[in-house]
Amino acid sequence: MSKTATSKSPDKPRRKFSLGRFLMKTAVLCAGLGVAVALLVGLALALAWPNLPELHAMTDYRPRVPLRVYTADNVLIGEFGEERRNVLRIDEIPDVMKSAVLAAEDDNFYHHGGIDWRGVARAGLTNMLSMSKSQGASTITMQVARNFYLSSDKTYSRKFYELLLTFKIEANLTKDQILELYMNQIYLGHRSYGFAAAARTYFGKPLSEITTAEAAMLAGIPKAPSRINPIANLARATTRQHYVLNRMRQLGYITEAEYQTAMAQPIELRSMQGSRSGGYAVHGEYVAELARQLLFDIYQDDLYGRGLNVYTTVTSQEQEQAYRALRNGVLDYTRRSRYPGPEAQLDLPEGLEDNATAFDEFLDGVIEQYPDSDDLLTGVVLSASPTEIRVARNAAEIHTITDKKTLAIVARALSSTAKPEEQLRRGSVVHLHKNGDGWEVINMPAVQAAFVALSPDDGAIRAMVGGFDFDRGKFNRVTQAWRQPGSVFKPFIYAAALERGLTPGTQVSDQPFTLTAAQTGSRPWNPKNYGGGYEDMLTMRTGLYKSKNMVSIRILQAITPAYAQEYIARFGFDPARHPAVLPMALGAGAVTPLQLASAYSVFANGGYRVEPYLIQRVTDSEGKILMRANPAVAGDVQARVIDPRTAYVMDDLLRGVATSGTAARARAALHRNDVGGKTGTTNESHDAWFAGYTPHLTGIAWMGFDNPRSLGSRETGGGVAMPIWVSFMSQALKGKPESRLSKPDGLIFENGDIYFAEFPPGQSIASVGLPTPDTLGEFLMNLPTAEGEAIPIHADTNQPSMSNDELGQLLNRLERNN
Repeated sequence: MSKTATSKSPDKPRRKFSLGRFLMKTAVLCAGLGVAVALLVGLALALAWPNLPELHAMTDYRPRVPLRVYTADNVLIGEFGEERRNVLRIDEIPDVMKSAVLAAEDDNFYHHGGIDWRGVARAGLTNMLSMSKSQGASTITMQVARNFYLSSDKTYSRKFYELLLTFKIEANLTKDQILELYMNQIYLGHRSYGFAAAARTYFGKPLSEITTAEAAMLAGIPKAPSRINPIANLARATTRQHYVLNRMRQLGYITEAEYQTAMAQPIELRSMQGSRSGGYAVHGEYVAELARQLLFDIYQDDLYGRGLNVYTTVTSQEQEQAYRALRNGVLDYTRRSRYPGPEAQLDLPEGLEDNATAFDEFLDGVIEQYPDSDDLLTGVVLSASPTEIRVARNAAEIHTITDKKTLAIVARALSSTAKPEEQLRRGSVVHLHKNGDGWEVINMPAVQAAFVALSPDDGAIRAMVGGFDFDRGKFNRVTQAWRQPGSVFKPFIYAAALERGLTPGTQVSDQPFTLTAAQTGSRPWNPKNYGGGYEDMLTMRTGLYKSKNMVSIRILQAITPAYAQEYIARFGFDPARHPAVLPMALGAGAVTPLQLASAYSVFANGGYRVEPYLIQRVTDSEGKILMRANPAVAGDVQARVIDPRTAYVMDDLLRGVATSGTAARARAALHRNDVGGKTGTTNESHDAWFAGYTPHLTGIAWMGFDNPRSLGSRETGGGVAMPIWVSFMSQALKGKPESRLSKPDGLIFENGDIYFAEFPPGQSIASVGLPTPDTLGEFLMNLPTAEGEAIPIHADTNQPSMSNDELGQLLNRLERNN
């Protein structure tokens, strides 16, 4: 038997590894992927590019610009609109601001094509590692694209559209155009859009005046406008500011010396300076608000986005002087009044001030709850005794008060016997005021005041302050508060008497009288002179100089209240608010300060009634005039309302009041001979007035409580209102030459007296005495009704705006341009 042999089949040869083939396959694969990606990108571009928005919003940039209100000398005093914005051209933006923005946001802006590829790669890697989309690498162009057209959602689709739009913007706009759009459009917190608006919001100044330190702080805000703005969080904003300054130094935008100077500069925010009303250079809040009211009826809600510019008649210097004069007058009165105690009493733990951070947080909350009022700054008492008060504004600002005169203002509250709610002690919330070289504790005034200055030449309002603090209430007492005028109304009764044959030399009885209830048919009436003194017979001139009530009553009785009621309408008074009864002689009706200013201007300008007006012109955002005032002026025949002789004699009388009468301190303070004026104090000192003028400027000052109550038994118009008027006029009239009314025809001057030609000596009324039995019946008919001798008309502090009729009176000189 033979063996069968089996043999192993040979192995197949192994294919050797070929690097070339591998590379070829890889290349083919990559090429295929590249083609696929290119096709996908091309398809995406083909679908997305036609849907990209047009760039009209950028090439024809017209953002919603707020209504802006200016003084006559072009100083901004107010803005109204949802967005604060001030559009600037690129060449109007300071270099330091542009440098700060480039350092903070995109230092390679002028060299890339819209995308910073290194930044994109860095952000992409960071997002992959963190499995999120939290990191971005937005250039300025990308931010412009997003701000104009896209949302801020961090999605890949939105990012794709952003990239495409970025390329489109770069292809159609220059770099300067893109940067200009960014600088004007970016949101920077507190309703501020653009760096010009932010400069005013945070620092209260135009962008052209900011420092390097301030520019760096603004440039740091876009990263997180709500959290890194200096009002919301100064510490975070400062940290970001330091980063920007360091980048500016590294990039060579600023020198080492400039860097050190900027790092050392303290940041003074508008809010730190005590102003909560806009940070404007001039306090014209009441002016701006009234201008807004006047135009709202014309433009409605469209008023706030058209970029209208309103130029008012007030001048910046006079407006600011009026504001300061009123504030100082109110504070002077407040110092004389009883200190009511602190704003609040808080629990201030011992030693809290040793922890600066915790203490500052505590004080920030207090100031937010009890805000500053311009130069009245909120603070918390650390310790208080009859010889020393320590008050903190923040951990680094603690004021110690030891001056005896200053401590006397709050002496009652420092007594150990003071009521708990009135006592000053640790934790008391108070207001500080810088008075001269030192500080004082003073309460937030409860009293109010108003001041208005008017040009008698054409009625232009030169200055207007409607209250102590606009932020605590927009009620404008110049235009809305109807108050009893008291003795400032007497000149209008005297003017009516001149045209009925009385003269400045007419003798009038100053003796008191009482009418019984049986005589009046209601209740007794017993008018009195202020101070209780009486004389026998006085000339009408002397009666006005001394503001004698009995003289005024008898003059009104002589000419009849019905005639006087009709006559006063010539000055712009509403007869319905001045019932034809004898208390009209004492100013028992109702007027507004603006109405009174217009009325006194008739004496100042020689007998012409000029309607007050506030708006000089209105322009659109391009400067085209839409409306312009066309006021009647003194000298127009149609504007004459009283005999020029009456105006001349009344001017003579009122200048006498300012020389020898109750207003003598006004002339003495101003050292002028062309000043006329009259004080006024109503019953129980509810209202205190001073009305005064020169031939080219009329001013009215008022002080009182919104809910009428006594200012104090010793407080008068000469004591509280006149100082406001004098303070304003001392600056407004500085350097102005004196002037006088021209002497009109038809007057006779004899023995120091003045007569109308038709009422010469011997034919004019020589005297006015006590009522005789023949005139008693008429006299009784003119007595007040059973409701009382005064006509109580109180200020309505809830009134939101002027009535349509009153608005119309201020608008009636404003004409539209066709």
